[in-house]
Amino acid sequence: MVRINSAALLGSAMIGLSSAAGAGTKAEYASGEVHHRIMGIKMAQWEAESEAGLMDSARYPELGYTPCVDGFAAAIPGDVNNTFRCRNIDLYHFLSHEQLGSWGGRGSSSWGWTSADGREFVAIGQYDGTAFAEISKEGKLVYLGRLPQYDSIGSNWREIRIVGDIVVIGSEAIKHGVQFFDMKKVLDLDPANPKNFTQADLTGHWDELPVGRTHNIVVNHELNYAIACGSVGGNATIRVRDELPCRGGLIFLDISDPTNVTSPGCAAGDGYVHDAECLVYRGPDARYYGRDICYGYNEDTLTIYDVTDKNGNVTNIISISDYPGAQYVHQGVVNNETWQEYLFLDDEFDERDAKVGPMTQGLPTTHIFDIRDLENPVYTGYYAGKTRSIDHNQYIVGGYLYQSNYGNGLNVLDVSSVTKDPTGAGICEAGFFDIYPEDDEEEGGGKVQFAGSWSSYANFKSGFVFVHTIERGSFVVKMTSKECPKAPVCNADNCLRALRANSVPGRLEESVEFCGNFTTRQRTEESLLPEYASKACVENNNKKPVERVSSACACIPTPVVPELPRTTTRPPVPTVLPPKA
Repeated sequence: MVRINSAALLGSAMIGLSSAAGAGTKAEYASGEVHHRIMGIKMAQWEAESEAGLMDSARYPELGYTPCVDGFAAAIPGDVNNTFRCRNIDLYHFLSHEQLGSWGGRGSSSWGWTSADGREFVAIGQYDGTAFAEISKEGKLVYLGRLPQYDSIGSNWREIRIVGDIVVIGSEAIKHGVQFFDMKKVLDLDPANPKNFTQADLTGHWDELPVGRTHNIVVNHELNYAIACGSVGGNATIRVRDELPCRGGLIFLDISDPTNVTSPGCAAGDGYVHDAECLVYRGPDARYYGRDICYGYNEDTLTIYDVTDKNGNVTNIISISDYPGAQYVHQGVVNNETWQEYLFLDDEFDERDAKVGPMTQGLPTTHIFDIRDLENPVYTGYYAGKTRSIDHNQYIVGGYLYQSNYGNGLNVLDVSSVTKDPTGAGICEAGFFDIYPEDDEEEGGGKVQFAGSWSSYANFKSGFVFVHTIERGSFVVKMTSKECPKAPVCNADNCLRALRANSVPGRLEESVEFCGNFTTRQRTEESLLPEYASKACVENNNKKPVERVSSACACIPTPVVPELPRTTTRPPVPTVLPPKA
């Protein structure tokens, strides 16, 4: 039975919110028009960044260990574009795309692998292939070599997952297919002489996709299979979903013998699947305990499948759900693989186009579903980030939600409260590392754009977190604490009194605006202080005026991020993607 759950029926979580038109009509989602538009916007932006030199690896030097001190990691002191906003996370190392062997740059997906003897490696998606690096015990990235793209051109989209020792690589490029590569081949490589692998080094290659492209790769680690999803037909400029047997849905890959990959069938019943998480179900819904369940992120819905039977093109859909303001249901993750009760979901277009909820402010919004009844998921609430950005990918490690949120970089959320308070009100940010300082002084602390971090991997025993970016390259960071922020201690000294003086009309409002701008960068110049602060915040107890003002600003109300303008008309797809025939 398929249960369809509409946001209009979701109860108390919807108070103050209502359903609003998504990024297109149902037919426009089904045809691929919505996805075509989003890809066009991304490509137009990346081409503009390239023309502005932001994709040039030469502008991004290698960076070494830099602690996060007073909210900033100043990797190059005085250089605003190499000083990163942070909390509870230190920088250990950064290498550019060029230093990771790429001529094309443009980072995408990445995944981690731990060898049998405990060494930690990453497979790194780039325009022109997959780079391999080891993370040393000191947190250094050691470049070892690369596997080139299977196609002749390259792609902005390269998706990577690892099952056991086998890395599975898909791409949006025509004729790419799915590559299978044994990570053990990198164990003995000499970093002084990086290895350029060839297609002959592949363990296997599956070439039965409609035209060789797939938007995403999904794996079930426990059951040892893979999925190609978002695989459509057409050519380099036209994407076609109609009349395909799998319609861009879940294409199952039997990888028990990675030298001879086969497909037993696909699940096409709800059409295109952008991403999915497939797990053996362990949770309170006894009807499905032990079944193979896929949580599908299907552009305009959360669709839950029972994929226990993968033979033949048969689809068993358990439920289909939407939520208020849904624009492009992108990716998500359950709260606990061993007891699946709640699900966190990101929407890649709601910060830009949604007309309800905190997304209208351009704040990255994590949506929460109660999935204790798989046939009737319930939207229970959300968590909104603090600075403007778009959310992209997220994973649970040890009860913490690690998010790659484009310009915000890495955000780590403590989501342990959700089982007791599923509204999201108890979620807090345990740490963050902003890898894209270029937009820090924008209104709202960032820009709603597809720039910055694409992916991250946090499942290393060492605690190192790998963060991969589109423009720059790759970061290795590590959390120093997972303690959520506490309310600042606000001593009403002369400095703080001056900033919020009620006796001066408009003074508090002036200070709110000043502090909102002042704290976006690491400041040292006293000349930046307003006269009233300079006079009141003189050096005291060895704290210089700038330090005293920074402390006082923590006790001033945070500026409200205003709503972004929304339009009722949708612009045409940028011409960087030729129009559909």
